[in-house]
Amino acid sequence: MDSVVSDASAVSDSPAVTGIPAQPQAPEVDLFQRDTDGANASAPDAEDGAQDWQLDHTRAPIATKIVVAGGFGVGKTTFVRAVSEITPLQTEALMTRASEETDDLTATPDKLTTTVAMDFGRITLDNDLVLYVFGTPGQQRFWFMWDDLVRGAIGAIVLADTRRLTDCFPALDYFESCGLPYIVAVNHFEGTELFEADDVREALTVPAHVPVVIMDARKRYSVVESLLAMVAHALEATPE
Repeated sequence: MDSVVSDASAVSDSPAVTGIPAQPQAPEVDLFQRDTDGANASAPDAEDGAQDWQLDHTRAPIATKIVVAGGFGVGKTTFVRAVSEITPLQTEALMTRASEETDDLTATPDKLTTTVAMDFGRITLDNDLVLYVFGTPGQQRFWFMWDDLVRGAIGAIVLADTRRLTDCFPALDYFESCGLPYIVAVNHFEGTELFEADDVREALTVPAHVPVVIMDARKRYSVVESLLAMVAHALEATPE
């Protein structure tokens, strides 16, 4: 019996025994390398359309916040909807007869809804620059929300309608008083007279260092140009 056991031990320990081929050994598995390979396999590839900052794990996108303000029915919701790369968050409510004496629909007779809290959208302007766009409610009864909406913003866009320039005065006064950089974007409506930016600046008595642009809130490229003008102005006003 002892001789049989010793012979079996010799067979198991020996790499090869006469007449019996050596058994293949299973390769050692590097668990760390396996995990690393799996992570690399799921990482974004430049050929898949990934941005530079997505391929560089040491970088993260810079998220900034801007505010779009202005009078009632000037196009703030349309502005956010036209530029947002995600489905915008909107707090639209149907207008009722209870607001007939408060909200003037002379310039916008087809307007059926109004923003009662805010509009929210997002757009990526550069490889690592993401803008979060917040639209403020236009009616005076909702102005109490402005303090919360502008907190943390780098700048603001004041939308103006040349048919109702006085409606944007409260927004201009607000941003002047709180020191937030802003630009004026004149939303040109079809069927209305097109004015030059200098004429609007003079009518609103906007300081010379504040950009005034003419745009169409329905067109994405026009809205993007306004956002770029705002960002450039904010960087110039507060370079740090």
